[in-house]
Amino acid sequence: MAFIHGKGTVHTLNATDLSAFATEVDWTQTADKHDVTTFGASAHAYQGGLLDGTATLKGIYDSGTTGPGKTIRPLIGTTVVLVYEPEGIATGKPVHTVTVLVTSYDETAAVADMIKWTAQLQFAGAVADTSHA
Repeated sequence: MAFIHGKGTVHTLNATDLSAFATEVDWTQTADKHDVTTFGASAHAYQGGLLDGTATLKGIYDSGTTGPGKTIRPLIGTTVVLVYEPEGIATGKPVHTVTVLVTSYDETAAVADMIKWTAQLQFAGAVADTSHA
């Protein structure tokens, strides 16, 4: 097992690389669960259902033309492709690709800190897990 530092993480949203503005990615994959417990059982029994997931992107605001605000705000309410590469872009490293619904974009400004941003993304399809060739 090898521990991997997060500094090499790369992610693109709608083909725009936001990695230079990002400080955190929270990637969550889930599945529905269905209780199939019947009479006489002494414990619950479950079956899996549809897959689901979310991603939260966070970072430091930049006012440039490819910065997070100008890139993400126009995408709110639309579905686009998110590509998440937790170990960077070297050969053999994992690539997770999924269509997402951009549900929100927030900015937080504090008097003694940089402006921060957060984007919430809802998976809108299955995740394709591949690796760099």
